[in-house]
Amino acid sequence: MQAAVGDRLHVHGNTVGQPDHSGEIIEVRGADGQPPYMVQFDDGHTALVFPGPDAVVEAGKAKARRRVPQRG
Repeated sequence: MQAAVGDRLHVHGNTVGQPDHSGEIIEVRGADGQPPYMVQFDDGHTALVFPGPDAVVEAGKAKARRRVPQRG
């Protein structure tokens, strides 16, 4: 998993009735975009996260706008 500051982290609830959690990655502490990530969650709390298989990274808005096709 790789991420950059400004990307969104979505952690899916892994038991029935447990809600999903989403937030913005505000700091990447691993090398080359690897975890752990400091995440400011939508409910206001901040946490150091080591994402598991129930997590997905979504490109941030600014990053999505800057995408440039790569030449092969």
